[in-house]
Amino acid sequence: MAFAPDTWPRQFRDLIRQSNKYLLNPLMLRLAGTKYWYASVVHHTGRRSGKHFATPVVADRVGDRFIVPLPYGTQVDWLRNVLTAGGARITTKGQTFDVTAPEIISATEALPLLPRDRRRTFERTGIEHYLRATIDSTS
Repeated sequence: MAFAPDTWPRQFRDLIRQSNKYLLNPLMLRLAGTKYWYASVVHHTGRRSGKHFATPVVADRVGDRFIVPLPYGTQVDWLRNVLTAGGARITTKGQTFDVTAPEIISATEALPLLPRDRRRTFERTGIEHYLRATIDSTS
C-alpha cells in the first residue's frame, strides 16, 4: 500500500511542506550531512533570488552519482533550483560533493540502483520520482 505525499490532497500536502520548511528542516539541518546521520543536505542557489539555501534530503551515493527520492513531487523549490542551475552541492556522511547533470528519473529506473533497505522503504511509500545527479570529478 503506497502513501506517497504527492498523492495527498494539495491543501494537506502544502501544510506538511510548510511545517517541514519552517519547523522540521531547521532542526534537521543541525545533523543532516554529518558523518553518522542518515540525512544529507542539498546546497542550492535560488533561481530568482540568487540566495543560497540548504535543504535536508535523503541522498544515496551510487557509484559516481547520487539518487535522491522526491516524495513531494517534482515541483518543489529546491529541485527546481537545482535543475535550473544545472547542479548543486550535496553534503553527506561528513563529505561535500559538487554534482552536475541533474535529472528526474522514474522509480522504475532508480529503485534497482538503491540499497535493499532503502529500496523497500521507498517502494512502500510509493515515491514515483527521483533526482539523479553526477558527482563532478573535477572538484
